[in-house]
Amino acid sequence: MPNEIKITPQLVAEHGLKPDEYQRFLHLIGREPSITELGIVSAMWNEHCSYKSSKLHLKTLPTKAPWVIQGPGENAGVIDIGDGLAIVFKMESHNHPSFIEPYQGATTGVGGILRDVFTMGARPIAVLDALRFGSPDHPRTRHLVSGVVAGIGGYGNSFGVPNVGGATGFHSRYDGNILVNAMAVGIARADEIFYAKASGVGKAIVYLGSKTGRDGIHGATMASAVFGEGGEERRPTVQVGDPFAEKLLLEACLEIMAAGHVDAIQDMGAAGLTCSAVEMGAKGDLGVELNLDAVPCREDGMSAYEMMLSESQERMLMVIKPGHEEPAEAIFKKWGLDFAVVGYTTDNLRFVVKHQGEVMVDLPIKELGDEAPEYDRPWIETPKLPVIEAASVQPPLSHADALLKLVGSPDLSSKRWITEQYDTLILGNSVITPGGDSGLIRIEDGPKGLAMTADVTPRYCEADPFEGGKQAVAEAWRNLTAVGATPLAITDNLNFGNPERPEVMGQLVGCIKGIGAACKALDFPVVSGNVSLYNETNGVSILPTPTIGGVGVLADVTKHATVAFKAAGETIILVGETAGWLGQSAYLATICGREEGAPPPVDLAIERRNGDAVRALITAQRVSACHDLSDGGLAVALAEMAMAGGLGATIDALPAGPAHAVLFGEDQARYLVTVPEASAAGVLTELEAAGVAALALGRTGGDALALSGEAAITIAALKSAHETWLPAYMAGKAA
Repeated sequence: MPNEIKITPQLVAEHGLKPDEYQRFLHLIGREPSITELGIVSAMWNEHCSYKSSKLHLKTLPTKAPWVIQGPGENAGVIDIGDGLAIVFKMESHNHPSFIEPYQGATTGVGGILRDVFTMGARPIAVLDALRFGSPDHPRTRHLVSGVVAGIGGYGNSFGVPNVGGATGFHSRYDGNILVNAMAVGIARADEIFYAKASGVGKAIVYLGSKTGRDGIHGATMASAVFGEGGEERRPTVQVGDPFAEKLLLEACLEIMAAGHVDAIQDMGAAGLTCSAVEMGAKGDLGVELNLDAVPCREDGMSAYEMMLSESQERMLMVIKPGHEEPAEAIFKKWGLDFAVVGYTTDNLRFVVKHQGEVMVDLPIKELGDEAPEYDRPWIETPKLPVIEAASVQPPLSHADALLKLVGSPDLSSKRWITEQYDTLILGNSVITPGGDSGLIRIEDGPKGLAMTADVTPRYCEADPFEGGKQAVAEAWRNLTAVGATPLAITDNLNFGNPERPEVMGQLVGCIKGIGAACKALDFPVVSGNVSLYNETNGVSILPTPTIGGVGVLADVTKHATVAFKAAGETIILVGETAGWLGQSAYLATICGREEGAPPPVDLAIERRNGDAVRALITAQRVSACHDLSDGGLAVALAEMAMAGGLGATIDALPAGPAHAVLFGEDQARYLVTVPEASAAGVLTELEAAGVAALALGRTGGDALALSGEAAITIAALKSAHETWLPAYMAGKAA
């Protein structure tokens, strides 16, 4: 086997392998590897592909339910929604590439997650994103926001899929390592799902899509490393996306699947040709032999190493049924895409790669995945923080001024500057677009609807990973419930710092335990996901950010609720108990300048009881508006409902307790609903009978929000504060 490059300890380290991991590889193959083999194992055994630090803990998550068709382990999760239909969805990160080259990093993040969905045979119907940027006053933040948003919009809009929701936040802990999490959702026939597992010996392995170039080489390895100085030097490892080529690839793939030509299919994502070929063979207990001379390349003189590790976009690998090669090729040629037989399945369980007549790779295929290191890393539980007593927090501003400042703050201000760059209506089935508690899509011609959300509260996870993990799931569950959907399943994107630090590993373990507890209690299984570790720059880790993407179904999409106040004279009801929890609240951080204390506890039994009661009211069309309470508490939720409806409200009753804590505390399991005045007594009685705490706060009407004992704030003033910050900031007029 040719190997003109000597494998040195320095070269091994440059490939992200530790000395003991390299020795493990040497023991596995019984000889020194070729440079191409070293590149392959570095890709297969890095954190991004092998989950070696998290696999042990991920196994504890609940992944099964009667409606789950496919859980973790495939390109995307699949759930049954009845009527012969399935929903296919997943979320993934493109954090490091987006920090280095924000436009291309974000575009290829969207492109990659769309491929994960249509690889399963589903047509994408929506995308969402969850973004975290550094402090607004950091010199790179504005540039990163601009590039990432343009990239997400540029790819999704051109491909032709609506962006219906997500979240954007700012914090100094993301200064050197932003987060770009993209989620895609697709629809398929439940009995026509395609998988990566190849079957049968001697079947053709076909390369599909765009040509291979040198972009993205070592992309997966870069995603598994911390940043130091000179991160921009990694720019060549960022892939370049082409949404128009991806649209052609989608249509060609769905056509070739419908025609019955496909045995197995795998997206070329992280580690490109390497991961896709190995996974297809290993899952089917087969060997794979590739001939790289047949790989379509857009650059001359590419080596086997470069071709195997390239992460060029818009590419697929497919195993074709015997005798179907010619009609399958005709479909791809019709769409103007490359179709090349690059290998065959074998019966020897070896991964063999040939180039220019030479064997460049000869490795045991199963062991490449099965023998990857799996670590039980040392971890330290995050110390519990003291509970912040409401009486110990002295309000520095009037409640009216505090509310105006909160709704105009970077995290809580309007994100219309972002969402207006996205096509939210393409395909014509969007019912609720960004700005609501969840996005909502009409499924085909109805009557069903699909709700989806992506959310997390990182400051809670930092303060108490277990409670923060629970809260992230409960928040997604509430977001879906608040539009009337029955929550069915989640995908997660676990973004953390360096797992080799015991305190960071403790955050990961704690959050996974919290996520698992909430998923079990709420019958909300995890069906797909992604782990993004080593999000650290110069020793500073990001806030632990386990983004949760949830999906839920409405039997009748017309029976949904939205945030906006609908009519004057309706009664506003607060559902859930209010204790005035200020620890880790937006009020404490933004108004008081204190990021302190224990986060609000999450009682999952109460979450379920309250949510089920609210959903029943929405389904019965008893409520005219609904909004879950989260950042900023009751006062911010009221302001958001008022601004959305262009209609004020008078609040003349509040829960007991210090007013600033009652108005801005972030107690969990709470919703605001509006009901016609004549129905209010009946609704309150029903909630009480169900054991759900509820309080009539006041009524809608007028052009201002009048909080009990406070000067009224006009809707115009609220909107001015809410809408101004982000456009001004992006124009360079605000810090």
